[in-house]
Amino acid sequence: MKLVERSSADVASRPPVLAIPVGSCEQHGPHLPLGTDTMIAEALAERLAERIPEILVGPTITVSASGEHAGFPGTLSLGTEVTTMVLIELARSADWAAGLVLVNGHGGNAAAVQRAVATIEAEGRRVVSWWPQIAGGDAHAGTVETSLMLALRPELVVTDRLEMGNTESLAALAPQLRAGGVAAVSANGVLGDPRDATLSAGTSLLDKITVDLVATVEEAIRVDWPLPPR
Repeated sequence: MKLVERSSADVASRPPVLAIPVGSCEQHGPHLPLGTDTMIAEALAERLAERIPEILVGPTITVSASGEHAGFPGTLSLGTEVTTMVLIELARSADWAAGLVLVNGHGGNAAAVQRAVATIEAEGRRVVSWWPQIAGGDAHAGTVETSLMLALRPELVVTDRLEMGNTESLAALAPQLRAGGVAAVSANGVLGDPRDATLSAGTSLLDKITVDLVATVEEAIRVDWPLPPR
């Protein structure tokens, strides 16, 4: 399932659709690891490859656009402009692939991914982008992400540090977030309440968003592009 485990001859004989997990290295409150978004994106890309034979999982982008989390130790960021160019250059270098899927695990990458996709498509390349959107979910390091991590990497969830953050809506917080980032609205870096997270909720969410991801990519491969049958 992984590009790095194949030879160049393997790839040449049957060009794959390349799925790139796009993660981040940023604070996720006192209870979740800095690589939360990365781990979720990787898990979803692997699930995608298990269900669609054309998919190979490419190397993960682990540092991206996380400037809104500046001020919290451990956070690393390339910014939106650099992340956009990284994605564009990666796509340009993958002309041997039948197409590209960007599996984005970090909402802060949305602008970079959108800009990159616009350029990639304008240059005549096949690309589809996706990121999990969960209706009614909290914004950052709350119930949703904590539940997903309980399903994926429970040993990395520090349950005795679970504490509520700012639970106001993103719409209400938007002016302060734009001006001062997450630190301006949440001292502990949490936007939501992780105390409600459960393993069963995480498993259910993971299954639900996997179905959406697979459907999105299947639509691209079978309808929009389409690829020759295998």
